[in-house]
Amino acid sequence: MAPLKGKSTTALYEEIAHEIEAGRFAPVYILMGEESFYIDRLTDLLVDTLIPEEQRDFDLSTFFGADTQIEQVIMAAREFPMMATRKVVVLREAQALVSSGGKNNAKEQLDRLELYLRQPQPNTVLVVCYKDGVLDRRSKMMAQAAKLGVVFNAEKLDNKGLATFVRNYVTSKKGKIEADAAVTLVDFVGNDLSRLASEADKLLLAKGTIAPSITHELVVRNIGVSKEYNIFELQDALVRKDVLKANRIIQFFDSNAKEYPPMRYLPVLFKFFSNILIAHYSPDKTPDGLATWMGMSAGQIRYGIIPAMQAFSPMKTLNIIALIRRTDARTKGVGNPSISDGDLIRELIYFILH
Repeated sequence: MAPLKGKSTTALYEEIAHEIEAGRFAPVYILMGEESFYIDRLTDLLVDTLIPEEQRDFDLSTFFGADTQIEQVIMAAREFPMMATRKVVVLREAQALVSSGGKNNAKEQLDRLELYLRQPQPNTVLVVCYKDGVLDRRSKMMAQAAKLGVVFNAEKLDNKGLATFVRNYVTSKKGKIEADAAVTLVDFVGNDLSRLASEADKLLLAKGTIAPSITHELVVRNIGVSKEYNIFELQDALVRKDVLKANRIIQFFDSNAKEYPPMRYLPVLFKFFSNILIAHYSPDKTPDGLATWMGMSAGQIRYGIIPAMQAFSPMKTLNIIALIRRTDARTKGVGNPSISDGDLIRELIYFILH
């Protein structure tokens, strides 16, 4: 039942979730990696599918690594179910496991599960959640777990994977989202899957039942704290060389630095100008040619890329990208002993506009 290698994190997650929903369970699930959203979702799906809520006091045992020794988990796993068909044992935050002496050596502790996995209790489903890292697949415990059940490494998604996640999530909610709208949502929110899902839920509510799908325009209108002061409005102001509006937006960002730190919007600006540079070197600069070259929709090309190409020459765009990278490093303290983030961003915006 262990998933095949070579598939994306999202594809593996969907494969495992499908098996669970179909009632095909493994005796052990090792859920590890950096993408905690998928780990939590699979754990919740297993619990919800296996144990009715009214029986969880009897047949669900949940442990947290920082407060647990591995012997407790093994003892619970060896017990027979009382009310349900199966007993479910969940070890959350397994990376925080401690020994009886109080030392944090989670991997050594988890290796001791190997003895249990040699002869697991047939009516128990054991779920181990190991976040922000991976376990060595060459260990005896992991080899035994892979042989018996499911080992899932929830790797961080790249931008393409994040957009796919958004589309799949919206589809799972019986909704639709246009491809460029999914990309826009990722650009603004970043790689936090929980927050992406939350923002997608808000957009589904904002769309209502009349509009057929979530559009780029709907994302721009509804995303973030302010509809007027957001990164997309800033990009538009920069393209139109609207000095007053651009400075008003960055002043708002600076005044609300907790909600709008530079690390949140500088990567979006970097991607925006990188796309402009790529477009400048397209062999076919017609809207259709650019759409094919860039892998974007015709709407994105007409209303975003072409006006930006007209506003910024290839050399200017290249210099802007270099300064964005330098500004990003300086906001993180690299080569910058004293200049505030606000002053650094104002310096960047001035260069872009002039």
